[in-house]
Amino acid sequence: MNLLPSSAEPRRPSAWAARWLLAIAGIALLAGALWGAGAWARDRALRDLEAQARVSAQLSLTALGHKLDKFRAIPRVLAQDTALEAVLESPTPHALEDLSRRLEALGRELGPSVLYVLDASGWTVSSSNWREPDSFVGHDYRFRPYFRDAMSARDAAHFALGVVSHEAGLYLSRRIDGARGPLGVVVLKIGFRDLESAWARSGMPQFVTDGRQVVLLGYPEDWHYRVARPMSPVEAVQVRASLQFGAAPLDPLPLEPSLVDEGLAPAPLLRLTRAAAGLDKGARVLHVELPVARMDGWRLHLLKPVSADLARAALAAQALTLLALSAVGMAGWWAAQRRRRARALRAARDALEAEVRARTGELRLANERLRAEMDERRRTEARLHEMQDELVQANKLSLLGQVAAGVAHEINQPVGAIRTYADNAGEFLRRGQADRARENLSTIARLTERIGGITQELRAFSRKRAACVESVELDAALDGALMLAGPRLGRQGVRLEDGRAGRPSPRVRADAMRLEQVFVNLLHNALEALADTARPRIRLSVERGGGRVRVRIEDNGPGIDPAARERLFTPFFTTRAQGVGLGLVISRDILAEFGGTLEALDVPEGAAFEVVLAEPMEDTE
Repeated sequence: MNLLPSSAEPRRPSAWAARWLLAIAGIALLAGALWGAGAWARDRALRDLEAQARVSAQLSLTALGHKLDKFRAIPRVLAQDTALEAVLESPTPHALEDLSRRLEALGRELGPSVLYVLDASGWTVSSSNWREPDSFVGHDYRFRPYFRDAMSARDAAHFALGVVSHEAGLYLSRRIDGARGPLGVVVLKIGFRDLESAWARSGMPQFVTDGRQVVLLGYPEDWHYRVARPMSPVEAVQVRASLQFGAAPLDPLPLEPSLVDEGLAPAPLLRLTRAAAGLDKGARVLHVELPVARMDGWRLHLLKPVSADLARAALAAQALTLLALSAVGMAGWWAAQRRRRARALRAARDALEAEVRARTGELRLANERLRAEMDERRRTEARLHEMQDELVQANKLSLLGQVAAGVAHEINQPVGAIRTYADNAGEFLRRGQADRARENLSTIARLTERIGGITQELRAFSRKRAACVESVELDAALDGALMLAGPRLGRQGVRLEDGRAGRPSPRVRADAMRLEQVFVNLLHNALEALADTARPRIRLSVERGGGRVRVRIEDNGPGIDPAARERLFTPFFTTRAQGVGLGLVISRDILAEFGGTLEALDVPEGAAFEVVLAEPMEDTE
C-alpha cells in the first residue's frame, strides 16, 4: 500500500525542471556578460590602437614628404641652367659628354637616383649613368607620360617601372625652354629602397597607392603593383598597355574585405588571406590611410597587426568580469549556506572575499597603469615632431650661451669708457670748456654705436624665424659669425688667418641667419679643439667656381680620429665631454635646406671643414 499523499509525486519533476531552467538562465547570463565585456574591451583597445597607428602613419608620411621635397626642385633648377640650354641648342658629342659628366657628379651627391636629359624628340642625349651597362643614353622615351606631360605642361611627375633598368621609381621632369621654343626635358628618377627598408624594420605593412589604387612602393615588396580594389579587365588592359608596371598581373591585395570598396571608402579592419610581412594567414590588421601632399591621388596606407592586442584586451576584460561574477556568485552561495554552517565557514568565506577583492584591485591597478603608459606613449610621439623642430633653435641658443661671456666683456669695456667720458664731459662743462665736452660726447656716441652693433648682432642671431632662402652676401654671414666668436678668439689667443682680404664678397643661395649659425658652429668646434694647442691658429678661405662657393675653416689642433670621422654626422655622437653631438648634424641639415653641403676634409694637420654653397642663378654664367 502506498502511504504517500497523492500530491507528493508530481512535485519532484517540477523542482528539477526549475533548477535546470535556473542553471540554463545563469549560463546564458554569464555567456552574455563575458561576450559584452569582451566586445567593450576590444572596441576600446581598437580605438587606442587606431590612435597609435595614425601616429606611426604620420611619421612615415613625414619621411616620404621630406624625401619628395628634397628632390622636387632639382629638375626645375637644372631646366634653368643656361649651359644646359646651350648644349641642347648645339648638341656636339663633346658637349653631350661633358653634360653627362656634370650629371654624373650631381647624381653622386643625390644618392640612389638618376638624372638624364631628353631632346625635343624624346631621345636621351645625356645621363648620369652614361658609363653603366644599363645607361639611358640613346633610348627613346617619347611614349613616357613624364615626357609628354612636361612638353605640354612644363612640369610632370610619373611613377613607373624602368624600361632599361627594370627598377621602379618616381620620375620628376621639367621642360627646358630655349629662345625659339622647347629644347627638351630634364628628368630625375628617384628610388625608394631606403624608405622601404625603414618601413620594413617597423614590422607593419606600409605602402603607397596611386589614383587607380595600384600599390606603387612600400613593404612588403611582393605587394608592389597589386591593387587595393578589384580592377576591371578593360582598366587592367589599359594599365598594362601603358607599360607603367611592366607585365605585372595587377592581382588584388591578400586582404579581406578589399582595402577600399567601389566608392573608394577605406575599410578599417581587415584580415590577411595569406601570410605576409611576418604575419600569419588570418591575422587581423587595422587599416589607416593618409593623403600624400602634392602628389595627385597618392595615399599612404599602414596596416597595424591587432589580433594579439584585441585578444589580450578581450581576455583581460572577460577575466575581470568572470572574477567579479564569481565573487558575486560565491558571496550569494555563502549567504545561502551560512544558516547551516555560519560559524564553521564564516572565516573561510571572509578570507575568500578578501582574496577576491585584493585580486580585483590588483587587476584594476594593472589596467590603470597600462592606460597611463599608453597615454604617455601617445604624448611622447606627439612631442617628437615638436622637439625636432626646436633642435635648430636650441642649437642656436646653446651657441649664444657659449659666446655670452665674451660678448659681455666686449660690452663692459665701452660701458666703462662711456662712464669715464661722461664724467670728463661734465667736468669740462663745469670749467666752461664746451669744445672738450663735445669731443667727449662724440666719443660716447661712437661707443654706443659699437655696443648697439654687438647687441643687434646678438638679437638677430637668437631670433627664431622660418627659413627664407634668397641671394645673400657670404661675407655678411662670415663677419657676423666672427663677431660672435671674436671675444673667445681673443681670450684663447687664437690667430685668425682671413684669406678673404681684398676680394669682393660672393653671393650665395641661403638663409642669412641660418648660414651664420653654421659658421658659428664650425668656429666654436675649432676653438674647442684648440683649447690645449700651443700657438693656436684658424685659417678661413673662400673659393668660387663652377656656380659653387666653397668656404673652408681649418685649425691646427689635434685633428679628427679616423675612427670618429665615419660617425661625425651621426646624431648624438661627440668626442667632447660636454657636447651633445648635434652641432654638425644640424649644420648639415641647415645647409641641405638651400642646396649646400658640409664635409670634413682629410688634411695632414689639424681639422678642416668645407661648406659648399650654390651661387644664385642670376650670378652664374
